[in-house]
This record gives sequence, C-alpha cells and structure tokens, in this order.
Amino acid sequence: MKRRELILLLGGALTAARGLRAQQKAMPVIGYIASGSPGLSAPSVTAFRQGLSETGYVEGKNVAIEYRWAEGSYDRLPALAADLVGRKVDVIAAGGAAVLAAKGATSTIPIVFFGGGDPVGDGLVASLARPGGNLTGFSILVTELMPKRLELLSELVPQAGVIALLVNPSSAVAERQTRDMQEAARAKGVQLIILKAGTESEIDGAFGSLVQLRAGALLVAADSFFNSRREKLVALAARFAVPAIYEWREFVVFGGLISYGRSQTGLWRQVGIYAGRILKGTKPADLPVQQPTTFELVVNLNTARALGLTVPPSILARAEVIE
Repeated sequence: MKRRELILLLGGALTAARGLRAQQKAMPVIGYIASGSPGLSAPSVTAFRQGLSETGYVEGKNVAIEYRWAEGSYDRLPALAADLVGRKVDVIAAGGAAVLAAKGATSTIPIVFFGGGDPVGDGLVASLARPGGNLTGFSILVTELMPKRLELLSELVPQAGVIALLVNPSSAVAERQTRDMQEAARAKGVQLIILKAGTESEIDGAFGSLVQLRAGALLVAADSFFNSRREKLVALAARFAVPAIYEWREFVVFGGLISYGRSQTGLWRQVGIYAGRILKGTKPADLPVQQPTTFELVVNLNTARALGLTVPPSILARAEVIE
C-alpha cells in the first residue's frame, strides 16, 4: 500500500472513531446504585424509568443506565460508587445507604438521592430549599415516622406490654432510631427491647430471642438491608407468630401484617424526574430537596386473622387493605 493511501486510510479510521465517540457521548449515561438486589428492586427500577420518560428520556433510546447492586452488603457501596464515577456517568441516582457512598465518591457529578436521615445534618446539602452542591433529592423521614409506627402497632396489639425493635447496627441512623424509639416507648408506657441484626444469621438470632424476651410485637426499623431481606423477615414473623410493622407496603404484599410510610415506587419515579431534569441542564443546586407529605398505611387481613388479631375500625378506615 502506498504511503499516501495509508495516511488516507488511517485518517478515515480516526474520523470514524471520533464520530463513534461523539455518538456515544450524545447518549447520556445515568449511574443507578442501590443497596438492595435487582429482583426485589424491579418495581423501583420501573418507576425510575417512568419518571425519566416523563422528562423525555427512554432507556436504550436516548439514555443509558449503568446499574450497581450491593445485595444488602453496605461495605460494597463505596467501590460501586467509585466505579460509576470512573465511568464518568452524567448523573448518579442513589437510594438508601448508597447515598453517602455516592457523595464520598464525587463532588462534581450530580447526584439525585432518596433516603432517610437528616440531609442537612448529615452534610448532604446546605439546606432543603437550596441544596447548594451536587446533590439533591428526597428525604423519606426514616426516623421521624417510627414513633407513628409504634403508635399503630400498639393500637393493633394493645395487649403487647413488651415490644421489640429490630435495628441494623451498621445503619448511619441506628443510634438515633434507638434513642427516639426509647423515648416514644416511655411515653406510651410500653417496654422496648432492642434487637440488632446486620447479617442473615443475626436476623435468625434476633427472632429466636423474641420468645425468651416475651415480646408481644415487633417493629422493624427502616433500613435498606431489611428491605432487601423482606421475604425472610415476613416468613420469620409468621413462623414465630409475632405481629410486626414495617416501613414499606412491599412487606405487606409479601404477607407482612402492617406497614406505614411513603410509596417506594412513587419516590423512585420522582428521582427519575429529577435525573431527567438534570440531564436537560437544571443544576442540582436549583432543585429543592423534597420531603413526603402523604403516606401509605397498608394492612394484610389474612395475616391478621392468622395471628388471631382483629384490626380496629380506626385503622381499617385509614388503611389500604390486602386480603
């Protein structure tokens, strides 16, 4: 091949490569990181995609999504977040325990979060109205709603003088959850027993101690690890015949007794909308952090009957009933 032809050939190849890179760059990439597993999180992913579509983005058509799952292992989150940052994604969507990992991995890539805790107190944002940095999203009042769950549980199981609280000691808000719930229990005049579980075996051990402790009911703290193990928690509650209240309606769908909290799929839809707005040019600092104003109360009547419980009209009148 003549030298001139070789130069033209190489030049054409370089031009084609630049064009391919330009096409790839034209499709923005979202990094989706969660502490759970893809199977149980399928409804949340669908809701996230719905939110994106409402802003004009469809996965595979004009946006790509890189998914990272910690499968309930919090210690994997920093590496997963760092991997997304290394891939230079355009936006990161982070839920639950993944939020702090995402924040620790980048101070420049926009992050849309949903999670518990205090976004201002935890250093995620400067203020709710004006986040000020590269993060914005939705606070779900994880700790603030727990006294309400205790109240509902006491209303449903009034004879329970001893109530157990299951917390994950690895959670950033575990200490606050425990402190606030101890105060709420004293105000209600019930004895609160703290059970800790951060692994599968510790969950088994915690339920095994319920009989010895004579706990009449169980409050499962809001936590990403517990959410990823909801089938196990619901099965154990049934095996030990303990009335339990949870954060998300998904527990009740699997056979749990009662839940009170925000709609998980509704939150992820909002995260998708925020992510789409950021891709269109809105800065995270200009999107206020939102807090929920409506909550779901869900009761499984079949589970109540199996436990020999009569759901009071005061709860039935407010609840979505699953049979």
